[in-house]
Formats: sequence, structure tokens, C-alpha cells
Amino acid sequence: MSLIKTVRGFTPVFGNNCFFAENSTIVGDVKVGNDCSFWFNSVVRGDVNSIRIGNKVNIQDGAILHCTFEKTKIHIGNNVSVGHNVIIHGATIHNNVLVGMGAIIMDNVEIGENSIIAAGAVVLENTLVESGSIYGGIPAKRIKSIEQNQTKEMIEKIANNYLMYAKWYE
Repeated sequence: MSLIKTVRGFTPVFGNNCFFAENSTIVGDVKVGNDCSFWFNSVVRGDVNSIRIGNKVNIQDGAILHCTFEKTKIHIGNNVSVGHNVIIHGATIHNNVLVGMGAIIMDNVEIGENSIIAAGAVVLENTLVESGSIYGGIPAKRIKSIEQNQTKEMIEKIANNYLMYAKWYE
């Protein structure tokens, strides 16, 4: 069973139909919506500030979510995929976003809805990622606007696939 731990008087709260890999870790001031999944070796540390996660969010293998003590929080909207080995540190991610494998999202970043952060991108502190865009590189820059079919084919498909994958483990 995953490690779900109370820290500083805060106990994580989860919606319905969530999946937890046996070695996922969720601690502290964390509130999660419905249909979310926390995969192998993922860590969601709400020990120094709050983490809020919407509905149909998948936190994939090795991802780490954390904040800066008393300065930054994490807010993740609905229908978001956080790829393998991603680091999100004190950022806001709006609805319908795909964060590619190995990306790093720093403090006070805001990612607009219907956006993609490319694999391996480093989104520097205080960056505003425009809605409907693809950002990539080190440091991450706007590459192009996202096409409507990419939203369906990539963002929605991956989020829906992770609901299916979680059922395999029931």
C-alpha cells in the first residue's frame, strides 16, 4: 500500500476512484479530486505548503511535487498528465495540460489550459505559459500554438489511458 502520511496535522484527502501504486508517497496538506492516479515512486509532499489536485489527474512514475516553505503552493486543474520523472515545484497548472517526461516546472510558474510542456523542458521560475501553446527546451520557450487535434490526440487520450491503466491493477 502507498505511504499516505499525516504531517504537521495535515492528512491527505482523496476523491473517489483514485489509484495508488504500492510505493507512491502522498503526505501532508494534499487534496485530490476524483479519478486520479499516483504511480510507482511518485512523491507528493504537502509538508511545507498545500497541494491541490483536480479530477482525472495522473502523477506518473518517479514524479515529484513539492513547494517552497510558506511561499509557493501547487494547484493542478482537471485532466492533467504529469509524465514520468517530472518535478513540479510550487506551480499552477490549469486544465487539460500534458507535462512531458523529465520536465521541471519551477516556483510561481503558471501553465495555461490546453498546453503541452515538452519532455525534458525546464520552465524557469515566474514563467507564464500561454494557453493553447507548446513550450520546450532549456530554458523552456514557446515553440508554437497547439492544434485542436493535438488536444484530443495527446492531452485527452493520455489522461483517459491512465484511467484505463489504473483499472488493470484493481
